[in-house]
Amino acid sequence: MKRIILTGGGTAGHVTPNIALIPELKKRGFEIHYIGSKTGIEKELIGNFDIPYYGISSGKLRRYFDVKNFTDPFRILKGYSEAKKLIKKIKPDVIFSKGGFVTVPVVKAASRQKVPCVLHESDISPGLANRLCIPSATAICANFPETLEHLPKDKAHLTGSPIRSELFSGNRLAGLEFCGFSADKPVILVIGGSLGSVRVNEAVRAILPQLLEKYQIIHLCGKDKIDPSLQGTPGYVQYEYIQKELSDLLDAADFVISRAGANAICELLALHKPNILIPLSLEASRGDQILNAASFEKQGFSYVIKEEELTSERLMEAISYVDTHKDEYKNAMKASNQQNAVQLVADIIDKAAKLSTDSKDD
Repeated sequence: MKRIILTGGGTAGHVTPNIALIPELKKRGFEIHYIGSKTGIEKELIGNFDIPYYGISSGKLRRYFDVKNFTDPFRILKGYSEAKKLIKKIKPDVIFSKGGFVTVPVVKAASRQKVPCVLHESDISPGLANRLCIPSATAICANFPETLEHLPKDKAHLTGSPIRSELFSGNRLAGLEFCGFSADKPVILVIGGSLGSVRVNEAVRAILPQLLEKYQIIHLCGKDKIDPSLQGTPGYVQYEYIQKELSDLLDAADFVISRAGANAICELLALHKPNILIPLSLEASRGDQILNAASFEKQGFSYVIKEEELTSERLMEAISYVDTHKDEYKNAMKASNQQNAVQLVADIIDKAAKLSTDSKDD
Protein backbone atom coordinates (compact mmCIF):
# COMPACT_ATOMS: atom_id res chain seq x y z
CA MET A 1 0.00 0.00 0.00
CA LYS A 2 1.18 3.52 -0.83
CA ARG A 3 1.58 5.89 2.11
CA ILE A 4 1.02 9.64 2.15
CA ILE A 5 1.36 12.30 4.81
CA LEU A 6 -1.02 15.25 4.48
CA THR A 7 -0.04 18.45 6.24
CA GLY A 8 -1.52 21.92 6.57
CA GLY A 9 -3.03 24.03 9.30
CA GLY A 10 -3.59 27.28 11.14
CA THR A 11 -6.90 28.04 9.41
CA ALA A 12 -9.67 25.92 7.90
CA GLY A 13 -8.52 27.03 4.44
CA HIS A 14 -5.29 25.10 4.98
CA VAL A 15 -7.20 21.94 5.90
CA THR A 16 -10.36 21.67 3.77
CA PRO A 17 -8.52 20.91 0.47
CA ASN A 18 -6.76 18.05 2.28
CA ILE A 19 -10.16 16.81 3.44
CA ALA A 20 -11.45 17.07 -0.14
CA LEU A 21 -8.64 14.78 -1.32
CA ILE A 22 -9.11 12.05 1.31
CA PRO A 23 -11.83 9.98 -0.46
CA GLU A 24 -9.96 10.03 -3.79
CA LEU A 25 -6.63 9.12 -2.17
CA LYS A 26 -8.25 6.20 -0.32
CA LYS A 27 -9.81 5.05 -3.59
CA ARG A 28 -6.33 5.06 -5.14
CA GLY A 29 -4.97 2.84 -2.38
CA PHE A 30 -3.18 5.35 -0.18
CA GLU A 31 -2.71 4.81 3.55
CA ILE A 32 -3.18 8.35 4.87
CA HIS A 33 -1.50 10.05 7.84
CA TYR A 34 -1.78 13.70 8.94
CA ILE A 35 0.76 16.01 10.57
CA GLY A 36 -0.53 19.27 12.01
CA SER A 37 0.01 21.47 15.02
CA LYS A 38 -0.79 20.36 18.55
CA THR A 39 -3.58 22.86 19.13
CA GLY A 40 -4.65 24.19 15.69
CA ILE A 41 -8.09 23.87 14.09
CA GLU A 42 -6.73 21.08 11.87
CA LYS A 43 -6.62 18.70 14.86
CA GLU A 44 -10.36 19.13 15.38
CA LEU A 45 -11.25 18.90 11.68
CA ILE A 46 -9.16 15.81 10.93
CA GLY A 47 -10.45 14.19 14.11
CA ASN A 48 -13.70 13.52 12.25
CA PHE A 49 -11.89 11.09 9.92
CA ASP A 50 -10.36 7.69 10.58
CA ILE A 51 -6.83 8.97 9.98
CA PRO A 52 -3.83 8.92 12.35
CA TYR A 53 -3.10 12.50 13.48
CA TYR A 54 0.27 13.66 14.79
CA GLY A 55 0.70 17.05 16.45
CA ILE A 56 4.09 18.77 16.28
CA SER A 57 5.43 22.04 17.65
CA SER A 58 4.99 24.98 15.31
CA GLY A 59 5.81 28.66 15.25
CA LYS A 60 4.87 31.61 13.12
CA LEU A 61 7.17 33.92 11.17
CA ARG A 62 5.58 37.32 11.77
CA ARG A 63 6.14 40.58 9.91
CA TYR A 64 5.43 42.57 13.06
CA PHE A 65 6.84 42.77 16.57
CA ASP A 66 5.59 40.16 19.00
CA VAL A 67 7.27 38.69 22.04
CA LYS A 68 6.64 35.23 20.54
CA ASN A 69 9.12 36.12 17.78
CA PHE A 70 11.85 35.30 20.29
CA THR A 71 10.51 31.83 21.16
CA ASP A 72 8.87 30.61 17.93
CA PRO A 73 12.18 29.81 16.14
CA PHE A 74 12.84 27.22 18.86
CA ARG A 75 9.34 25.78 18.35
CA ILE A 76 10.04 25.49 14.61
CA LEU A 77 13.31 23.65 15.28
CA LYS A 78 11.53 21.33 17.69
CA GLY A 79 8.81 20.77 15.07
CA TYR A 80 11.49 19.89 12.50
CA SER A 81 12.94 17.27 14.85
CA GLU A 82 9.49 15.82 15.58
CA ALA A 83 8.56 15.75 11.87
CA LYS A 84 11.84 14.03 11.00
CA LYS A 85 11.14 11.24 13.53
CA LEU A 86 7.57 10.81 12.28
CA ILE A 87 8.66 10.57 8.64
CA LYS A 88 11.24 7.92 9.54
CA LYS A 89 8.53 5.98 11.40
CA ILE A 90 5.73 6.28 8.80
CA LYS A 91 7.98 5.93 5.73
CA PRO A 92 5.66 7.82 3.34
CA ASP A 93 5.98 7.65 -0.44
CA VAL A 94 4.91 11.27 -0.77
CA ILE A 95 3.97 14.37 1.25
CA PHE A 96 1.11 16.71 0.29
CA SER A 97 1.38 20.14 1.87
CA LYS A 98 -1.50 22.63 1.80
CA GLY A 99 0.24 25.50 3.59
CA GLY A 100 0.43 27.18 6.97
CA PHE A 101 3.55 27.45 9.11
CA VAL A 102 3.21 23.94 10.54
CA THR A 103 4.07 22.60 7.06
CA VAL A 104 7.53 24.18 6.87
CA PRO A 105 9.30 21.75 9.26
CA VAL A 106 7.43 18.81 7.68
CA VAL A 107 8.44 19.66 4.11
CA LYS A 108 12.03 20.47 5.08
CA ALA A 109 12.37 17.21 7.03
CA ALA A 110 10.86 15.23 4.13
CA SER A 111 13.21 16.83 1.63
CA ARG A 112 16.17 15.96 3.83
CA GLN A 113 15.04 12.32 3.73
CA LYS A 114 14.41 12.47 -0.04
CA VAL A 115 10.64 12.05 0.22
CA PRO A 116 8.91 13.89 -2.67
CA CYS A 117 6.66 16.79 -1.66
CA VAL A 118 3.69 18.18 -3.58
CA LEU A 119 2.60 21.68 -2.52
CA HIS A 120 -0.67 23.48 -3.15
CA GLU A 121 -0.91 27.28 -3.31
CA SER A 122 -4.44 28.67 -3.16
CA ASP A 123 -3.68 32.38 -3.43
CA ILE A 124 -2.53 34.41 -6.40
CA SER A 125 0.87 35.06 -4.81
CA PRO A 126 2.48 32.33 -2.65
CA GLY A 127 2.42 32.81 1.11
CA LEU A 128 5.59 32.89 3.18
CA ALA A 129 5.27 29.28 4.34
CA ASN A 130 4.96 27.99 0.78
CA ARG A 131 7.75 30.28 -0.45
CA LEU A 132 10.04 28.65 2.11
CA CYS A 133 8.91 25.20 0.93
CA ILE A 134 9.08 25.73 -2.85
CA PRO A 135 12.81 24.86 -3.18
CA SER A 136 12.09 21.50 -1.50
CA ALA A 137 9.02 20.69 -3.61
CA THR A 138 8.74 18.12 -6.38
CA ALA A 139 5.58 19.75 -7.78
CA ILE A 140 3.46 22.80 -6.96
CA CYS A 141 -0.27 23.00 -7.66
CA ALA A 142 -1.79 26.45 -8.25
CA ASN A 143 -5.31 27.78 -7.96
CA PHE A 144 -5.12 30.89 -10.19
CA PRO A 145 -3.46 31.30 -13.61
CA GLU A 146 -1.73 34.42 -12.24
CA THR A 147 0.06 32.27 -9.65
CA LEU A 148 2.13 30.46 -12.29
CA GLU A 149 4.17 33.65 -12.80
CA HIS A 150 5.52 33.26 -9.25
CA LEU A 151 6.48 29.57 -9.52
CA PRO A 152 9.32 27.57 -11.13
CA LYS A 153 8.02 26.55 -14.57
CA ASP A 154 9.25 22.98 -14.30
CA LYS A 155 7.31 22.43 -11.05
CA ALA A 156 4.11 24.41 -11.59
CA HIS A 157 0.70 22.91 -12.42
CA LEU A 158 -2.60 24.78 -12.77
CA THR A 159 -5.13 22.57 -10.97
CA GLY A 160 -7.63 24.78 -9.17
CA SER A 161 -8.56 24.07 -5.55
CA PRO A 162 -9.86 20.66 -4.41
CA ILE A 163 -13.52 21.00 -3.43
CA ARG A 164 -15.14 18.65 -0.92
CA SER A 165 -17.61 16.43 -2.78
CA GLU A 166 -20.17 16.61 0.03
CA LEU A 167 -20.64 20.34 -0.64
CA PHE A 168 -22.45 19.39 -3.85
CA SER A 169 -24.99 17.19 -2.03
CA GLY A 170 -26.53 19.84 0.23
CA ASN A 171 -30.24 19.77 1.03
CA ARG A 172 -31.94 23.18 1.22
CA LEU A 173 -34.87 21.96 3.31
CA ALA A 174 -32.54 20.20 5.76
CA GLY A 175 -30.55 23.43 6.09
CA LEU A 176 -33.68 25.46 6.77
CA GLU A 177 -34.87 22.91 9.33
CA PHE A 178 -31.46 22.89 11.06
CA CYS A 179 -31.74 26.67 11.53
CA GLY A 180 -35.44 26.69 12.34
CA PHE A 181 -36.15 28.85 9.27
CA SER A 182 -39.15 29.01 6.94
CA ALA A 183 -39.00 28.30 3.19
CA ASP A 184 -40.79 31.49 2.15
CA LYS A 185 -38.07 34.03 3.04
CA PRO A 186 -34.62 34.33 1.38
CA VAL A 187 -31.51 33.38 3.34
CA ILE A 188 -28.14 35.14 3.62
CA LEU A 189 -25.18 33.08 4.84
CA VAL A 190 -22.43 35.13 6.52
CA ILE A 191 -19.01 33.46 6.74
CA GLY A 192 -16.40 35.38 8.73
CA GLY A 193 -13.68 32.74 8.31
CA SER A 194 -12.75 29.94 10.75
CA LEU A 195 -11.14 32.46 13.12
CA GLY A 196 -13.99 34.93 12.75
CA SER A 197 -13.97 38.56 11.64
CA VAL A 198 -14.83 41.26 14.15
CA ARG A 199 -15.37 43.86 11.39
CA VAL A 200 -17.71 41.66 9.35
CA ASN A 201 -19.58 40.48 12.45
CA GLU A 202 -20.11 44.04 13.67
CA ALA A 203 -21.27 45.32 10.27
CA VAL A 204 -23.83 42.53 9.92
CA ARG A 205 -25.15 42.87 13.46
CA ALA A 206 -25.44 46.67 13.08
CA ILE A 207 -28.04 46.26 10.31
CA LEU A 208 -29.65 43.09 11.63
CA PRO A 209 -33.09 44.68 12.30
CA GLN A 210 -33.29 45.96 8.69
CA LEU A 211 -32.04 42.67 7.27
CA LEU A 212 -34.56 40.60 9.20
CA GLU A 213 -37.42 42.51 7.60
CA LYS A 214 -36.66 40.75 4.31
CA TYR A 215 -34.10 37.98 4.99
CA GLN A 216 -33.19 35.16 7.35
CA ILE A 217 -29.54 35.22 8.47
CA ILE A 218 -27.16 32.32 9.12
CA HIS A 219 -24.07 33.78 10.79
CA LEU A 220 -20.86 31.72 11.05
CA CYS A 221 -19.07 34.19 13.28
CA GLY A 222 -15.91 32.33 14.38
CA LYS A 223 -14.53 30.93 17.61
CA ASP A 224 -15.64 32.84 20.73
CA LYS A 225 -17.46 35.42 18.55
CA ILE A 226 -21.09 34.54 19.39
CA ASP A 227 -23.14 37.46 20.76
CA PRO A 228 -25.22 36.06 23.67
CA SER A 229 -27.60 39.04 23.53
CA LEU A 230 -28.76 37.95 20.05
CA GLN A 231 -29.40 34.31 20.90
CA GLY A 232 -33.02 33.41 20.15
CA THR A 233 -33.60 36.29 17.73
CA PRO A 234 -36.27 35.11 15.24
CA GLY A 235 -34.80 34.65 11.75
CA TYR A 236 -31.18 34.86 13.00
CA VAL A 237 -28.88 32.01 14.05
CA GLN A 238 -25.20 32.18 14.91
CA TYR A 239 -22.60 29.43 15.10
CA GLU A 240 -18.87 29.52 15.80
CA TYR A 241 -18.15 27.04 13.03
CA ILE A 242 -20.11 24.43 11.08
CA GLN A 243 -18.70 21.38 9.34
CA LYS A 244 -21.17 18.50 9.01
CA GLU A 245 -24.19 20.65 8.06
CA LEU A 246 -22.30 23.20 5.95
CA SER A 247 -23.43 21.74 2.62
CA ASP A 248 -27.07 22.05 3.71
CA LEU A 249 -26.56 25.64 4.89
CA LEU A 250 -24.90 26.58 1.60
CA ASP A 251 -27.76 25.02 -0.35
CA ALA A 252 -30.25 26.96 1.79
CA ALA A 253 -28.45 30.27 1.18
CA ASP A 254 -29.63 32.55 -1.62
CA PHE A 255 -26.33 34.42 -1.44
CA VAL A 256 -23.26 34.64 0.78
CA ILE A 257 -21.24 37.34 2.56
CA SER A 258 -17.67 36.10 3.04
CA ARG A 259 -14.02 36.85 3.53
CA ALA A 260 -11.98 36.20 0.39
CA GLY A 261 -9.86 33.21 1.36
CA ALA A 262 -9.06 31.32 -1.82
CA ASN A 263 -10.59 27.99 -0.84
CA ALA A 264 -13.79 29.56 0.45
CA ILE A 265 -14.39 31.61 -2.70
CA CYS A 266 -13.59 28.66 -4.97
CA GLU A 267 -16.28 26.68 -3.17
CA LEU A 268 -18.73 29.54 -3.78
CA LEU A 269 -17.74 29.54 -7.46
CA ALA A 270 -18.23 25.78 -7.78
CA LEU A 271 -21.66 26.05 -6.15
CA HIS A 272 -22.62 29.12 -8.23
CA LYS A 273 -23.47 31.15 -5.12
CA PRO A 274 -23.79 34.94 -5.62
CA ASN A 275 -21.57 36.58 -3.05
CA ILE A 276 -20.23 39.71 -1.42
CA LEU A 277 -16.53 39.48 -0.58
CA ILE A 278 -14.88 41.54 2.16
CA PRO A 279 -11.15 40.73 1.90
CA LEU A 280 -8.78 41.18 4.82
CA SER A 281 -7.07 44.57 4.68
CA LEU A 282 -3.34 45.07 4.15
CA GLU A 283 -3.08 46.00 7.81
CA ALA A 284 -4.18 42.51 8.83
CA SER A 285 -2.67 40.43 6.00
CA ARG A 286 -0.16 40.32 3.18
CA GLY A 287 -2.91 41.30 0.72
CA ASP A 288 -3.65 37.88 -0.77
CA GLN A 289 -7.39 38.14 -0.14
CA ILE A 290 -7.47 41.53 -1.87
CA LEU A 291 -5.94 39.97 -5.00
CA ASN A 292 -8.26 36.96 -4.82
CA ALA A 293 -11.31 39.19 -4.56
CA ALA A 294 -10.14 41.46 -7.39
CA SER A 295 -9.75 38.44 -9.68
CA PHE A 296 -13.27 37.21 -8.87
CA GLU A 297 -14.75 40.69 -9.28
CA LYS A 298 -13.07 41.07 -12.68
CA GLN A 299 -14.56 37.76 -13.83
CA GLY A 300 -18.04 38.82 -12.70
CA PHE A 301 -18.31 36.28 -9.88
CA SER A 302 -18.39 38.61 -6.87
CA TYR A 303 -19.28 42.02 -5.45
CA VAL A 304 -16.32 43.34 -3.43
CA ILE A 305 -16.20 45.75 -0.48
CA LYS A 306 -12.77 46.83 0.79
CA GLU A 307 -12.55 46.39 4.55
CA GLU A 308 -11.56 50.03 5.09
CA GLU A 309 -14.75 51.03 3.21
CA LEU A 310 -17.00 48.65 5.15
CA THR A 311 -19.88 50.41 6.88
CA SER A 312 -23.38 49.21 7.68
CA GLU A 313 -24.75 51.51 4.95
CA ARG A 314 -22.24 50.21 2.36
CA LEU A 315 -23.06 46.62 3.25
CA MET A 316 -26.78 47.29 2.95
CA GLU A 317 -26.27 48.79 -0.53
CA ALA A 318 -24.20 45.76 -1.58
CA ILE A 319 -26.84 43.30 -0.34
CA SER A 320 -29.54 45.14 -2.29
CA TYR A 321 -27.40 45.18 -5.46
CA VAL A 322 -26.45 41.49 -5.32
CA ASP A 323 -30.02 40.47 -4.58
CA THR A 324 -31.20 42.40 -7.66
CA HIS A 325 -28.42 41.06 -9.93
CA LYS A 326 -28.03 37.53 -8.52
CA ASP A 327 -28.94 35.84 -11.81
CA GLU A 328 -26.13 37.69 -13.60
CA TYR A 329 -23.62 36.46 -11.01
CA LYS A 330 -24.92 32.89 -11.29
CA ASN A 331 -24.65 32.92 -15.09
CA ALA A 332 -21.06 34.21 -14.96
CA MET A 333 -20.08 31.45 -12.54
CA LYS A 334 -21.83 28.75 -14.56
CA ALA A 335 -19.90 29.88 -17.66
CA SER A 336 -16.52 29.58 -15.93
CA ASN A 337 -14.18 26.65 -16.55
CA GLN A 338 -14.22 25.06 -13.11
CA GLN A 339 -11.61 22.31 -13.26
CA ASN A 340 -11.80 18.94 -11.54
CA ALA A 341 -9.08 19.81 -9.07
CA VAL A 342 -9.43 16.69 -6.92
CA GLN A 343 -8.57 14.42 -9.88
CA LEU A 344 -5.79 16.68 -11.17
CA VAL A 345 -4.07 17.03 -7.77
CA ALA A 346 -4.45 13.30 -7.03
CA ASP A 347 -2.82 12.50 -10.40
CA ILE A 348 0.18 14.68 -9.51
CA ILE A 349 0.43 13.06 -6.06
CA ASP A 350 0.21 9.60 -7.65
CA LYS A 351 3.00 10.45 -10.09
CA ALA A 352 5.26 11.72 -7.29
CA ALA A 353 4.56 8.60 -5.20
CA LYS A 354 5.37 6.34 -8.15
CA LEU A 355 8.70 8.12 -8.67
CA SER A 356 9.44 7.57 -4.98
CA THR A 357 8.53 3.88 -5.18
CA ASP A 358 10.60 3.37 -8.35
CA SER A 359 13.65 5.00 -6.77
CA LYS A 360 13.31 2.68 -3.71
CA ASP A 361 13.15 -0.34 -6.01
CA ASP A 362 16.30 0.81 -7.79
